Amino acid sequence: MGKDVIIACDFSSGEKMLGFLDNFEDKKPFVKIGMELYYAEGPAIVREIKSRGHKIFLDLKLHDIPNTIKRAMAVLSGLDVDICNIHAAGTSAMMEAAIEGLTRPDGSRPLLVAVTQLTSTSEERMKRELLISESLEKTVMHYAINSKRAGLDGVVCSPLEAHTVHDNCGADFITVTPGIRFVGDASGDQVRITTPAQAKEIGSDYIVVGRPITGAAEPVAAYERCVREFVG
Repeated sequence: MGKDVIIACDFSSGEKMLGFLDNFEDKKPFVKIGMELYYAEGPAIVREIKSRGHKIFLDLKLHDIPNTIKRAMAVLSGLDVDICNIHAAGTSAMMEAAIEGLTRPDGSRPLLVAVTQLTSTSEERMKRELLISESLEKTVMHYAINSKRAGLDGVVCSPLEAHTVHDNCGADFITVTPGIRFVGDASGDQVRITTPAQAKEIGSDYIVVGRPITGAAEPVAAYERCVREFVG
């Protein structure tokens, strides 16, 4: 499996998003469309970006009862994105329903990954606010194993956890890892973070990089730096 850098394009409008992508000219970076942009522009922005030749990670983190998730995923499967996601906390029944809904009549479907614990969540917060008494690492691994058994392709986790996820779920079980910062960058609202080079060493398959690229004075140069450090 090839490694790749996914740019987290957390923009408030399609105009800002497309203007950002215009900086890249002939390059076609893998992009993440999250809640803010999707709720502002709807499916049309997904289709527009796809028509420009970009791979898309549709990051909506769905979490609901199995039937609702199945029906929602059946709609999203028509957008021809490359990766989409749900919350592993929704249980195996929900994850299995998501796979069923996402699978098209010809058997094809986007990759589906499950969020284990958000990279903004610390172990202390998890225990105090979510009342999960197990360690963060054990909780993430349990969610990852459940996701694997449910038939998903991988998980969203901290890059710090990527190696252990592969140890528990196999080398082909993909790890999509946000929480990436360059050396010297502010961590912002992320808690469990690494640099691109560290994520590569630990074993991440995809890194999701937002503000270090989208907020850079020269975003194309920042993207290329990520690719050099992570992909090589």
